[in-house]
Amino acid sequence: MNGESRTLFWIESALAEVSAALAVVTLVWRDWLEWTFGVDPDQHSGSAEWLIVAVLLTVAVALALFASRRWRTMHLGRRAAG
Repeated sequence: MNGESRTLFWIESALAEVSAALAVVTLVWRDWLEWTFGVDPDQHSGSAEWLIVAVLLTVAVALALFASRRWRTMHLGRRAAG
């Protein structure tokens, strides 16, 4: 179980970092969506980009909290066993 928890911790941590980085990229370079996918869902109003930032930041915070909880659980379990 400890090896599985460690793997899940690293996956959650990495995905949190990627989500946060994409949120920052979206804040800095708002046209990446149109440039990457060739679509303009909001006709340059910026609402799609703000929605993407909000979702990415929410995902990043949630994954960071999950990883933090998993980290504490792994280390508290190790202390109790030792």
